[in-house]
Amino acid sequence: MTKIVLAYSGGLDTSVIIPWLKENYEGCEVIATCVDVGQGDELDIVYDKAIKSGASKCYIVDAKEEFAKDYVWTMIKSGAKYEGKYLLGTSAARPLISKELVKVAMKENADYICHGATGKGNDQVRFELSIKALSPDTKIIAPWRVWDIKSREDAIDYANAHGIEVPVTKKRPYSMDRNVFHLSHEGGDLENPANQPIDDLCLICTNPENAPDKAEYVTISFEKGNPVAINGEKMEPLALLEKANEIAAKNGVGILDIVENRLVGMKSRGVYETPGGTLLMEAHTVLESLVLDRATMSYKNQVAIKYSELVYDGMWYTPLREALNAFIESTQQTCTGDVKMKLYKGNCYSVGVESPYSLYSEELVTFGEDNVYNQMDAEGFINLFGLPLKMNAKMKIKNGIDLF
Repeated sequence: MTKIVLAYSGGLDTSVIIPWLKENYEGCEVIATCVDVGQGDELDIVYDKAIKSGASKCYIVDAKEEFAKDYVWTMIKSGAKYEGKYLLGTSAARPLISKELVKVAMKENADYICHGATGKGNDQVRFELSIKALSPDTKIIAPWRVWDIKSREDAIDYANAHGIEVPVTKKRPYSMDRNVFHLSHEGGDLENPANQPIDDLCLICTNPENAPDKAEYVTISFEKGNPVAINGEKMEPLALLEKANEIAAKNGVGILDIVENRLVGMKSRGVYETPGGTLLMEAHTVLESLVLDRATMSYKNQVAIKYSELVYDGMWYTPLREALNAFIESTQQTCTGDVKMKLYKGNCYSVGVESPYSLYSEELVTFGEDNVYNQMDAEGFINLFGLPLKMNAKMKIKNGIDLF
């Protein structure tokens, strides 16, 4: 019997894939696998729904703590934001989900791994590259690239015809991806970038105008780049991320509406809710400004751009990402300290930072009188630093080239 491990979420696409597989792979056994990376109450009905839809088994793998510790914290330390904005909430979860799919496929001696990503999106690349990196001989089924269903409306009709309940309607047809790091919204009226998102689009974050009228202050503590405490209370990664989500979401922090460049060549518009991730990322960036020297900080910013592209493109299990990660971890050895953040109606910024490894010296930077810095030293520095400019100007004058 053909065995197919299906990356299952209980959403629209994967819900209709189970009967479709059974119709198109005669006699196959579908093994639904849901990797819990913090989808919340979405998973309450997953097992029963998968079995009712035709799956012979349904694995639910609890990977929330691993996701927070080894993936979300990695993204925080890297400072990676795709195209300078997107915190990569979906992208960072895909390699972990793929790893668990491969584990189930090996356990079940499955013939295929199947996913519900569309042929227009990035997730198909992320899933399949990760699977190739971990199990190079495993065959992959991607129904959206071969079936007759052409739209989410078609998929809803297919589900209704097969008696499958789905969590979307033609009136609210958004494609959503949720984990403990973020919630994304795509499709529907968002496909027109000129459309303002509907008022009740966000399901995690409070709309900034409805957030509390009083600012909230929160102190984030880090050890070697890892968030370890909020307001002095130490917590494990998952609990800390959930607490950060609660605080930031209440204050309307972490809503991002962007048009991004997909790997497959088209632009897409999405609205992302990343409350706790935004708070922690901003705090971490502030701490780095205190403890990293200028050259290291500059180069790390360049690395963050490449790192974001690798993660976005599904290149997690690659030598380059691992090598860059080693560099990032090296930069975090002194990234320990406390950052006080102010949150108010969607805004999130630092109002104080301290670290035992601070490179900041009040004695050096003071505008008052000091005995540790001879300002006359600057003259020689400027003369040497500006020497190439001076020599270039002299060359132009000698050759009659206009300096202006």
